[in-house]
This record gives sequence, C-alpha cells and structure tokens, in this order.
Amino acid sequence: MARKLTGLLLWLGIAVIVVLLDQVSKITMSRLLVYGQSEMITPYFNLVMVYNQGAAFSFLANSGGWQRWFFSGLAFVVSLVIIWMLHKNATQRLFCWALTLILGGAVGNLIDRVLYGHVIDFLDFHIGTLHWPAFNVADSAITVGAALFVLDELRRVNR
Repeated sequence: MARKLTGLLLWLGIAVIVVLLDQVSKITMSRLLVYGQSEMITPYFNLVMVYNQGAAFSFLANSGGWQRWFFSGLAFVVSLVIIWMLHKNATQRLFCWALTLILGGAVGNLIDRVLYGHVIDFLDFHIGTLHWPAFNVADSAITVGAALFVLDELRRVNR
C-alpha cells in the first residue's frame, strides 16, 4: 500500500508541474499580448492571444455559456477518475505518464474555465494562411498523453 501511495504522489507531483508550466505560460502570454494580438516568431509560428470558450477546436464555443460549467464539471470528474486510475496502476510507467499528462492538462484548462470563463490559447502554427487552431501547454500535455495512451495500448495488445 505504501508503494502505491508513493507512486501516486510521484505521478501527482508531475501533474502539478504540468499545471504550473501551463499557468505560468498563460500568465506570461497574457501580460505580453492583448486579446486578438498576434506576433510573428517564425514564418510558420506566431504567438497569439485568443480565448476558447468551448472544447477542442472551439467545439461549442458559441453556445451561450452553459458549456463553461459543463466542461468544468467534465474535467473535474475526469480528473478524479484519472487519480483513481493512477492509484490503482501506479507501477505501470507508460500508462501513468499518459494519465499524468492528461490530468495536468485537464486541470490547467479547468483553472482557466473556472477563473476566466474561457481557456487562454497562444500557440499558433501555420503554413501560409492555413492555421492549426491555437492551443496552449495544457492542450499539448493532453495530446502527448493521449498519444502515449495509444502507444501503451498498442504495446499491451502486442504482448
């Protein structure tokens, strides 16, 4: 039991680091840029200041405000499930890395939704006029975590 608790605390500590990196980056960008501002960094990368009231790719962004509390509640419930899964599987390294990154990202965006009513996005990759939707550190952690989760499942199936 003590080993599981130690493992859980390690994974939660890493998730806290992800949340801190996410929040510090959002605070920094919010002080450097005003809403709608875009600064070219390279021919394919801009820093922008946009707000996302919806989910991934601004899904449900213009739905009247109910989505703020829906996505906040969903992130809270998912976070609790992930913590339980980390506790039950604390020794499965790749699986826990995946869950930890997803947890850190979910909590980072949850903080934005609760405090501001939207998620702060500022990373803008593009080719010419074709732009990937703006995103943030939390979104990146969720994406990497999801990829690791798929990799872990593929490895598990091939055993």
